[in-house]
Amino acid sequence: MAEFLEAVMLICFGLSWPMNAYKAFKARTAAGTSWQFILLITLGYVAGIAAKFVSGQINWVLAVYFINMVALGANWAVYFRNVKLDAVASGRYQEKHEARREAVRKESVDEILEEGGKDPATAQYGAPMDGVEAREAMKFQKQ
Repeated sequence: MAEFLEAVMLICFGLSWPMNAYKAFKARTAAGTSWQFILLITLGYVAGIAAKFVSGQINWVLAVYFINMVALGANWAVYFRNVKLDAVASGRYQEKHEARREAVRKESVDEILEEGGKDPATAQYGAPMDGVEAREAMKFQKQ
């Protein structure tokens, strides 16, 4: 009887997670979603699964725990998707990636300069190229 009641509890919780994920997916925003709450629930399920293994009560109820974890995983995926959508909407996403592209470009320029190449920002059009610059130019000519 205890297994049955535990399963009913898990099924009730388990049915709420897909509904929550669907609602959050349709909302397209992470506003109002608490990652701390989802984390706390995730830790609770992990503890419940661990308790099953520690006590040796490995039975069909354990399958319900794992099904709930899959539904909870969907909530995590929707949450991170919505966080990204919020960042794109506010312009933070674009700023972050522009800064990253600039850092990568700067690293590339530094590597060229270390290998004796010319700084692409100050290189003259039609100027003779050697070393890394010549190899890079040949790559583009082949395409």
